[in-house]
Parts: sequence; structure tokens; C-alpha cells
Amino acid sequence: MENLEAPDRRTPLVVVCGPEDLGAAVSATFQEPGTIVLHHDLSDATVGVVRRRTVRMDDDATPTTRVVDLAGLGCCVSCLLREDLLPLLRSVSADSSVRRIVVRVDPSLEVEAICWAIENTVVTGMVGRVDATASRDVRIEAVVGCVDGATWLSDATGDELVGERAFPPGPDGGQVVDLLDDRTVAQVAVGTVRGSDLLVVADTGVDRWDAARLDAVLARLAPRAPRVWILPGERPRDLLARVPATARRGLVDDAHAPLLDGQPPLSAECGVTLVEFTDRRPFHPGRLHDAIDVLLDGVVATRGRLWVATQPDAVLWLESAGGGLRVASAGSWLAAMAPDDYEEAPTARRALAALAWDEEYGDRAQSLVVLVHEADPEHVYAALSDALLTPDELETPELWAEWADPFGQYHEDPCETDSSAVGADDDRRAAQ
Repeated sequence: MENLEAPDRRTPLVVVCGPEDLGAAVSATFQEPGTIVLHHDLSDATVGVVRRRTVRMDDDATPTTRVVDLAGLGCCVSCLLREDLLPLLRSVSADSSVRRIVVRVDPSLEVEAICWAIENTVVTGMVGRVDATASRDVRIEAVVGCVDGATWLSDATGDELVGERAFPPGPDGGQVVDLLDDRTVAQVAVGTVRGSDLLVVADTGVDRWDAARLDAVLARLAPRAPRVWILPGERPRDLLARVPATARRGLVDDAHAPLLDGQPPLSAECGVTLVEFTDRRPFHPGRLHDAIDVLLDGVVATRGRLWVATQPDAVLWLESAGGGLRVASAGSWLAAMAPDDYEEAPTARRALAALAWDEEYGDRAQSLVVLVHEADPEHVYAALSDALLTPDELETPELWAEWADPFGQYHEDPCETDSSAVGADDDRRAAQ
């Protein structure tokens, strides 16, 4: 008897992220009957107010606005997702007339965090509904990222904080409240591209060389995502038909997944290239701390796993975007695990580690991917190589524990930033 897979009856969800104007224009292209567009407007969040706008595209497209009181919810902007958006997705999906939901993400929020929350955060206390994640009722059909061709690369390589841009200082020179912690504009810009299944790039007066360089960066940062370039005022069509079958659809990788997603170009183009750094030797903590500055100048983004000599059992995850960098815990090396913990590790991780298992070090190794656009790739590689242990240091492992370790409480750059705790993004990554 033929085994027919049951149809997925969950409501399709499209997530649109990127600049406000472009995101609104792209969201408006989903005009099929039964489509609802949801948007949380954070422009007045400094006074404790978020406006949630709902538009039914089969009506006259007049938005219905509800004011969400952050103070009343007892939360900040970040947990607004849990307290308002996720229950709303479950409620809207229960309406049989709704055929698709479009969520337009505020430019100050990270799309990866939203996708992760949809799949993993349990929504509780809904009358007449079982406690469950929003993914019980909706499925991410596509993540559409919007990119301003004239500004994205400068945003992705800067160090401005999201709060500084989204909520500039008031007349007294200070911000009303720190709503968006220490996330940078670069982190959000890079995350928007990396998490997208399709990129809509606005050609807003960028010259041909800069356009080619930007396209080279996007092709290496999100190789699975087709890029649709549009002119100012142009409305893209048939976006969902362009989403490839290999699309991520909201999938958030953990720290032990392959670092090269899809099949990015490995050759240099317009000065843009991917630098792959791998080695079996551990890093010297002090020299690594000095070397990581090379990842903050002329580099779009870095991500990867570190083995630091002073922490022989710990996998450290390094991620940078523009002028900001963070190192966080990503659990233990398989070689350091007790047998029961090893058996509970994901099969894919164990299989990948087995391909390159070392008799002495097990799966311990350096594995970094650096996307450079202005830096010298050879200089980046040499700086990281110089931070590895020398042959003499490798012969004296009993001394490793005596070295000062700036990564003992994890690390953020600039160094003045409080790094006493792992950020929410890193907690999410390490938990997977």
C-alpha cells in the first residue's frame, strides 16, 4: 500500500525583514485574498508603547491598530515576541478564512530570534488551546530579506548600536530607556541576510562597482538565497515562486553545524572572499585576544568554533559582524564527554566529527570562516596562525592552566562591554 504523507494543514507564514520602507513595500505585494499582514511598530517604544498593526489584504487594506503597553505586559521589546506576537500567530491561524500570515519585522529586531521563538518557545495560558509552540499552528513558508543597496554594506561593517539608531538621544542628550541591549546595527544587518531565503535588493543609486561588491558579499553570506534587484518604486512580483526548494525556512543552525551553508563561491570577487581557517592546535588565550582585532577591520562577518588551551574541554563559539564581536559557550567537545552524554549528542554532529577524529585531540580543532571585503586575506590567516600554540608550548600542557585567560567569562569587543554573562543569542545557540 502506498504510504501517503499527511498534508501540512498549518497556516503558511512569510517573515519579511529589513528597512522599514522597503519591508512595507514587499509586504504589500502579498495581496492574495485571505492574507493578513502583522507589524509591530517600535517607533514609540521608548515611552512604553508598541503599535501592532493588522491588515487584511482582501479588505480595503486599511490597517487596524492596537496599542500594546510594554509596561502592562511587564516586559521589554525583546520579550514582546513571547508575550504578544507568538499568541497572536496562534490565534490568527485558527481563523479558517486566513490562508497566509505575513509578519513584517521591525528593522531593530533580529529575524533569527523571531524564527527561533516560533519553533521553540512554548505559548502558555491561551484559553481553549493546549500549551504549544506557535509552530504547531503556523509553518514558516519563507523569510524574505530586504536590503538597501546603498547603505547595507556600511551598516554591516559599522559598530553603531541598534538603540542609538532606532531611538536617538532626546533633547537632554540621553536616551529614555535602554530597550535593545547591546546589539549592533551590523549584527541585525548580517542576521537579516544570513537568515533569509530570498533577498530583495533595492538599487538606490549605487554605482556598478559597489553593486557588484555588495552582490559578492550577499552571495557568500547567504548562498542559498536568490537575489532580486529592483529599482526605486518597483514592486517585485511572484516572490514565493523564487524561493528555492533548499531554503532554510527559519532554521537556526547550532554551533556544531557546517560553517559554510550551501555552496558559496570560494574564489575572490571585487575584493570579497571567504577565508577558511582550520587547525588542530589550540589557541594561546592571550595571543588570540590580541589577534581578534584583525576580525574587526575590513571584515563583514566571522563565525566559528574555537579551542583555547586554558579550556581544553570547552567549545567556544565566535561570531562577529562589522565592528562587534562576541565569544560564548557552545558546550563541550565530544572527546571530553562522558559516554552517556556522547550518546545523546546529535547523530549528525558525531558523524561529522568522526570523519576527522584525531587520536590525541579527538574532535578538538579550530574552525573559522571569515568574510572579508577590504582586509588582506593572507594577513587575517597569518594573524590567527600566530595565535596558535608553538611546538614548545604544545610539549608542556601542564602549564596551560596557568596562563591568564581573557575568555574565562567569555568575551565581547569592544572590551569595555560587560562580558560577565552570555547574551541571549548565545544561550539560544548553545542550547541546541
